[in-house]
Amino acid sequence: MLDGIKVIEHATYMAAPGAGGILSDWGAEVIKIEPPGGDPIRNFFSTIGTDLQDNPVFDFDNRGKKSIVLDTRTEDGQKILRELASDADVFLTNVRPGGLSRSGLDYASLHAINPKLVYCTLTGYGLEGPDADKPGFDVASFWSRAGVGQLTVPKGQDPFALRTAFGDHTTSMAAAAGICAALVKAQRTGEGQLVEASLLRAALFALGSDFAIQLFFGRIGSTKSRHEQIQPLMNFFKTKDDSWICIVSRQGNVDWAPLCRVMDRPDLIEDDRYTTGKSRRANAAELVTVMDEEFGKYTKEEIAKRLDDEAIAWAPVQTLAEVAKDPQVKAAGGITQVPSASGDGSSFASPASPIRFPGTDDGPKGASPRMGQHSRDVLAAIGYDEEKIKALYDAGVVV
Repeated sequence: MLDGIKVIEHATYMAAPGAGGILSDWGAEVIKIEPPGGDPIRNFFSTIGTDLQDNPVFDFDNRGKKSIVLDTRTEDGQKILRELASDADVFLTNVRPGGLSRSGLDYASLHAINPKLVYCTLTGYGLEGPDADKPGFDVASFWSRAGVGQLTVPKGQDPFALRTAFGDHTTSMAAAAGICAALVKAQRTGEGQLVEASLLRAALFALGSDFAIQLFFGRIGSTKSRHEQIQPLMNFFKTKDDSWICIVSRQGNVDWAPLCRVMDRPDLIEDDRYTTGKSRRANAAELVTVMDEEFGKYTKEEIAKRLDDEAIAWAPVQTLAEVAKDPQVKAAGGITQVPSASGDGSSFASPASPIRFPGTDDGPKGASPRMGQHSRDVLAAIGYDEEKIKALYDAGVVV
């Protein structure tokens, strides 16, 4: 889909490299600029005392890219980066705005030398306002600052952290979409575009339905326990074999009688305590207790058939171990094979990028790069001869 598109990725950690990883899967040439010492996520497992040949966390975001290690604190390093950007289609960075301005790598500076450049900046809080230059991480900017964590925690319970890079990769998808939209404009008009992605704004959109209620009414209901649900049929129930089932009840009263048949409780269909949404809400705790008892009479397999026979929307609450074996996950293309960085021809399973393009190669284009694996090739491609490349290595500008 993006064959011929050249991306310079001046970024570390998760969110911006995740966006670059999506673009790489879709066919773009992504040149990853790493600082001396490499992207810190290369050390994700060694930090906790585990050394692996392949690093599934780093590899997920960086498969198929090229790596050049460049000290952009030096004038020569900044010059090389500007040269790389001068004929690129996309410049993707999560370096804080102040640092980019000081080194002449901000949007205005690069736009002046490449007017068609799509420049995507991914930050914690955006490019304006008092916190524009603050460091951003998803548990802080996405989860905590945007209200996602507070609203997710059931009322009265302590805050807890989100899972690894969940907010980062939500923002990766948003950034990749923004870059592709700007590429359409650049190819149509010849004019580049600043694309401003932030963990904060992505979180506000992800939480958008609740945030819209807050903005309109000036208040929002807290997250309730199972027995306190406003819509108690929209809930989770445990089966006889200790599996949890998620029930999605449609608006109105359409699913009440079918659910009574699922539970083999036709006597409840006309029970005044539960026949309307209002009465079910008033008797929510009692109703959930009744449904717990009835669902607990069936195994997961038995209740699945009964729900399907009544056309109820439902899903199992699965562990990731179960997800990895789920045939629908495989059918949906949710898992792909990533070549091992060992170069021995082996591969391993990894999450696929979020969109499938049927009939097109939309998967990994290669292994994740070794640190600085392509430094010489990248420099040679922009006209540096061997003598000049050696001098840059000797000076520590390139590693």
